[in-house]
Amino acid sequence: MSTLSGRQSRVLSGMRPTGKLHLGHYHGVLKNWVKLQQEHDCFFFVADWHALTTHYENREVIAENVWSLVIDWLACGVNPNMARIFVQSRVPEHAELHLLLSMVTPLGWLERVPTYKDQQEQLREKDLATYGFLGYPLLQSADILIYQADAVPVGEDQVAHVELTREVARRFNHLFGREPDFADKAEAAARKMGKKNARLYANLRKRYQEQGDTEALEVAVALLADQQNITLADQERLRGYLDGSGRVILPEPKALLTPASRMPGLDGRKMSKSYGNYISLREDPKTLEQKIRTMPTDPARVRRTDPGEPTKCPVWDFHKIYSGKDTREWVLQGCRSAGIGCLDCKKPVIDAMQTELEPIRARAREYEKDPDLVRNIVNEGNEAAREEARETLGEVREAMGLSYR
Repeated sequence: MSTLSGRQSRVLSGMRPTGKLHLGHYHGVLKNWVKLQQEHDCFFFVADWHALTTHYENREVIAENVWSLVIDWLACGVNPNMARIFVQSRVPEHAELHLLLSMVTPLGWLERVPTYKDQQEQLREKDLATYGFLGYPLLQSADILIYQADAVPVGEDQVAHVELTREVARRFNHLFGREPDFADKAEAAARKMGKKNARLYANLRKRYQEQGDTEALEVAVALLADQQNITLADQERLRGYLDGSGRVILPEPKALLTPASRMPGLDGRKMSKSYGNYISLREDPKTLEQKIRTMPTDPARVRRTDPGEPTKCPVWDFHKIYSGKDTREWVLQGCRSAGIGCLDCKKPVIDAMQTELEPIRARAREYEKDPDLVRNIVNEGNEAAREEARETLGEVREAMGLSYR
């Protein structure tokens, strides 16, 4: 993934602090974050404002889980030297951009977001007839756009949120990207590249706009990416001047589809806090063993001597994740012939989970002993995030005519 400015591509993602993290979060999100931080400029945030959209009556839950959430991230390998880790509410620029975007976002765009009606249906016991719940997809857009993120890692069910963000950015750029003196500013920016590069840019722009030469457009974009002596704002002006679209103030992000990961729960359904069928990342070893030993199995195996069918047993879903080929074949043969019992079948799963979680538990204990270290990590992340957010918000205010002098 490349960007206009030539900087490392930027990724943004967050989690709501509404409860303990479990193996579903680890396999579905955190392992991917650890990989992404190796390849991208990553911003990972605790979405405490988002948590209020559904848990505003249980605010103590949010307060209890903010630091626990960060500790779990760190224990799983999210590295503060490679990614910014911060708390959403400590970067108030999110809220201001959300407010400004709300001035130009059609109401119908929010009402058609698929998860709006879905969550109202799933969470009937909660009063979700609030502006905050209706507007939370736009707050998500502000979260993304304030850092000019290039990509957002999401599952298929969240792609609609990224598409809304793209539409919001596109509408904003259409409304405010054409500065009154846009052409003059673009020409001034071109001169900053030096006479030779300015002439080349002008020639490439002419070839693209007059002849539709897409190769000229690609060469011109590459030329802009190599310029070190002009600002990002000038680069964006020149990119808009190149294709006639105007200045891009809020770049459109892309959805970075994460590999599908349906972590099974103890009852065969998807692992979820709401189902109570989860193994937490800091599960006590004895509790973990007890949870697996008592989880349901193939109902056909009433007695130890009854043959069973592993593919009808919830334990088999764990074997598909944690066991190698030889162990899986042992389970299939042993269960179908009644050569092994259900506790025999569960032992490799228990051992594999303990092996996976023990280093996470150990690192979490170290961070629990040093809460000041965790707070310092987050404070540094807050400041780094605010520095980036202020820059974007300054450009947004200027474009909307709010920079009074």
